[in-house]
Amino acid sequence: MSDQLTLSAETRDRAGKGASRALRREGRVPAVIYGNKEDPVSIHVEEKALMKLLMTGHFMNSVIMVEGIGKKAVRTLPKDVAFDAVSDRPVHVDFLRISEHAKVTVNIPVVFVDEEASPGLKRGGVLNMVRHELELAVDAANIPDQVEISLKGRDVGDSIHISHVTLPKGAESVITDRDFTIATIVAPSALKSSEGDTSVSEEAEGAAAAEGEGE
Repeated sequence: MSDQLTLSAETRDRAGKGASRALRREGRVPAVIYGNKEDPVSIHVEEKALMKLLMTGHFMNSVIMVEGIGKKAVRTLPKDVAFDAVSDRPVHVDFLRISEHAKVTVNIPVVFVDEEASPGLKRGGVLNMVRHELELAVDAANIPDQVEISLKGRDVGDSIHISHVTLPKGAESVITDRDFTIATIVAPSALKSSEGDTSVSEEAEGAAAAEGEGE
């Protein structure tokens, strides 16, 4: 389960680009907390503290307890982080206010295991990942760090669909209208493109793009 992280914040009275630029010069990042049928609250957080959480690699999948803006810490889930196009520094963060056991939508990384038990990979096949994350609806108190998918028994030509995956307890796929592909095992030669020929990898990417358009 993802860790519960904490972040200190202060409320901000001034809005607008000028006020935001002034905060950034002071090493602060403007942010907003919204949702859960309460009024939005404009805040700012320390850039160094925010960067430390971003560097954990699972910031977007963690519950963030925002402290310092009320009597109790506010339970939130990060929904968006905007970065400067030149410096790549964070310039704004959106936090969704949630209750302890709220049903939330998060993107959970996929991790493949049992590679040594895959006949296809043993024969030189290549794992072609169509999706690196799964969009899941989960309990905010039980957000998984990752979803493990076993490759045991998988051979060249096999496709792994969402129906083949055992999701963590209480988790459900947000996409329910199709049995989408997560990965395929292809022969090395199938990845070599030739003129007038489309590789399996490209076909898989096209399928993923088509799925994205239908979401």
